[in-house]
Order: sequence, then structure tokens, then C-alpha cells
Amino acid sequence: MQKLPILLLGTVIAASVHSTMLSAESAVTIVLSEELDIVDPCEASRSNVGRVVLQNISETITELNPTEGLKPRLAKSWEDLGNGTWQFKLQPGVTFSDGSALTAEDVAHSLQRIKSKSLTCEIGAKFFGGMELSTNIVDDLTIDITADPAQPILPLLLSTVTVTPAETAMDAYVKTPVGTGPYIFEEYARGQHIKLSANESYWGDKPAVESATYVFRSDSAVRAAMVAAGEADIAPNISLQDAVDKNMDYSYPNSETVYLRLDHNVAPLNDVRVRRALNHAIDREAFVGTILADGILLATGMTPPSTIGYNHSLKPYSYDPEKARALLAEAKADGVPVDAEITLIGRTNNFGNVLETMEALLAMYQDVGLTMKLKMVEVAEWLEHYSKPFAEDRGPEIVEAQHDNANGDPVFSMFFKYASDGLQSGLSDPTLDTMIATATALTGDKREAKWAETFQYIHEELVADVMLFHMVGFSRVNERLDFAPSIRTNSELQLSQISFK
Repeated sequence: MQKLPILLLGTVIAASVHSTMLSAESAVTIVLSEELDIVDPCEASRSNVGRVVLQNISETITELNPTEGLKPRLAKSWEDLGNGTWQFKLQPGVTFSDGSALTAEDVAHSLQRIKSKSLTCEIGAKFFGGMELSTNIVDDLTIDITADPAQPILPLLLSTVTVTPAETAMDAYVKTPVGTGPYIFEEYARGQHIKLSANESYWGDKPAVESATYVFRSDSAVRAAMVAAGEADIAPNISLQDAVDKNMDYSYPNSETVYLRLDHNVAPLNDVRVRRALNHAIDREAFVGTILADGILLATGMTPPSTIGYNHSLKPYSYDPEKARALLAEAKADGVPVDAEITLIGRTNNFGNVLETMEALLAMYQDVGLTMKLKMVEVAEWLEHYSKPFAEDRGPEIVEAQHDNANGDPVFSMFFKYASDGLQSGLSDPTLDTMIATATALTGDKREAKWAETFQYIHEELVADVMLFHMVGFSRVNERLDFAPSIRTNSELQLSQISFK
């Protein structure tokens, strides 16, 4: 074998080391609190999936920016044609990571897929429940989309729709997502990591981050320590007690609402007096600045106060354990089985100090005489209790959940949370179904007023759930990055928005 001259050999070694250093400098490691059970883009509205997939691998038709409002993404423009139909012009020159060109056919297929009866896609169930979508392909880059009933904010709704190739199966989840985004899904070693690499044929601006590795650690202190030690670059979600470094830690009001979903179809939760008692049994103020952060707000509705129609006149239920006991006694006297064992179900690592929060809630409920047990489960099992179809032989269940709505309108929450046919609704009320449908079709001041009326009906008359908190988020970011978490960080973490100092 011919030997390289010493000077040339040194140059080769130096170049190799320099290339490796550049590669390491442009790579990031993100430590997440829970592992992904699924990676299909049509499930990207779930926070654990969205943090990896949304806008990194799979892009949406439009995009909602927290500060700039609705912006083009895969659609470069749109026009209201009337009668529920909008026309969208797609960006030219966009390709999927498999090399195929993005066309209107892919958009039509993606819209059909999220509503497929052969596949439960959360994007379709969450944001397009109660409506039918139809499409007309005008040409390769032009598509008409019609919603029935008409949706005056259809372009905003489409900011949730991830686009996949027309060949994507309609009846099975994908294991290796193919998208148009700036990154390619490279590897998923279950229980260990996910790796993304730069999409060299990406149609948009080249991002500073060239690759990303996602690792999973359930302990908040471990996640924070990994960033501090340089083993990771971002921990999107850490607990209050771990957010102690002013140079790396960020605190911000996020778009998450924590609540307890009540199953109205199983006694004793089908009695409104029991539901009122469940609300009066909770000392919400006791959580603020202790288990949970200063700055969290007591919630009276499913969406954060920044959404239109949020009813600011509503008050949280007072902490009144004596009233709770009296309501339970009254229901028991009428034959309601208030002594039945109720299962309180929490989602492991859903937010910082979720276990401590659930244990405190359990103690408060036991204090007013309820027979209750706590069951903490991982996300896949939690979904079996939270989303339909519910088990027919279930006993009474209360499910802890954290719901994200950073989109500015209750329509992104109300159907699937409260309509009779809603994916995660624990009730069936024809009056509420009508109110949701009416508000969804209105515009302007009338829309805002109807949503406010709907919030009042849910909170005061139905006593649908136990509303708890609008949350504050904590993230730790390594100082080598130029990145500030925002209201969307818990459910979406765009690698293209990260740069290096």
C-alpha cells in the first residue's frame, strides 16, 4: 500500500477532525420525558408525537405562528370561494423525502386519511369531528377543499393537517414516516433513541441543525442534569424544582390545560351532585407555588384565556369539603352509589410533578369520603381509558389529562372533548352538541359570544369535568443554542428554529 507523505497525511487527519467537529457542533440531543408509542404523522397532534414529527418530518398545509398569525407552509396562498369551499395553491418544487413530488393528490389523500374509518387518526378526530371534507383537484398544485358544514376558519384548521404521500396506507399506521420537512426519519431504536438527519433535498431554507437525537428519561432531575452536563441540549419539559439555573432555564405560560375528564355514563359520575362534589373537594390554590409553579391560572374552561370566547366571568369552584360531603350525602339518600370505588387514572410523565399532583388530588377526594384508588399508566394504556371506544365493563373512571390549544379558537378543542360523538368526550348532551355546531359555523363577535355561552353551560350547568389549571412550562436549554421555548414548545419543537451561538 502506498504511504501518504507526512504533510499530506497531516492535512487529511486535520480535515477529518475538523469535519467531525463541525458535525458534532451542528447536531443536537433532545431529552424527552416519555417515549413515542407511535410515529405516524396523523397522530402529530399528540404532544409526545408532535415534538418529534411535526414540521420536522411532516409539514402542514398552513402554519400558525404564535406571534405572526397564520402563514403559508405547503400551501403558498388560499382563497374563499364561498359555500364552504376554499382553494389552496401549493408551493412549487416540493418533494417528499422519498424523492416524489408533492401534488394536490397527496393533500387530498392526507385529508381523506385523517378521516378514515379504518384508522383512528387523532388529527381528524380532534379537529375535524362533526364535519365532512371533500376535495376537487384543479391541477397538480391547486386543490379546492370543501367542509360541510362550512368552516369559516378552514385555513386555520388546516394548520393541523400533516401531509403524507398518496401511497400511504389508509388502514395502518406508518413505522417510518415520509414527509416534506427539513429532516428525514433515520432510526428508531425502541427504548433508546430516535435519530433524524437533514433532508438534503428540502425545498425551504437549510436549517442550522443538521441532525437530532431524541433520548427518553422519565426523571425530571435527570433530564435537567443531562443538559447542564452537556449530554443533551434541550429538555422541553422539566419540573418546577429543577428549574434553578437562570442561564439555561425558561419559564413561560403555555397553552396546556390540566383537567379531570369525568365519565358521565357510569354511576355515580352520572349524577350532577357528585360532579359538583368532585369540584368542591379540590383545593386548587394549594397547588400554586408548591407542587406546581407560581403563575399557573385556575381554569374554568378547556382552552387557555388567550382563545376567543373564553368566558372570563366564570369562577373556579370554591374549595368547600363540607359542601362536597353534603352533596354526596344527598345523592346517596336518593340511591346514587356514591360508595362505589372510583379509579383515578393519571398519565405518567405528562407534566412536571404529575405524580405528586395526582396523589394530592386522591387525598382530597378520600378526605370527603369517596372510595378512590390511583392508577398511573404510560401513554398507550392511558389512551385506552381516555379515547373511544371505552371498555364496556369499565367501572367509574376519572382520567387526568393535559390538553393543548395554542391555536386561538375553541374549535380545536370542543367537538372531540365534549360532543356526543367526540373521540375523548365523557358525556352525551344534545343541547351542547347544538351549541358547539352553532359556534363553529359563526364568525366575528357572534362566534365569540356563542363560545362564551358554551363555556358557561359546560362549567355551570353540566359540570362536565373538574377543570384545574392553565399551566406554566419549564424548559432547560444548553447555552450553546440560540433557542427560546414558546407557547408551542410542549407539543411542537421545530429543529429549524434552533441555531447555534
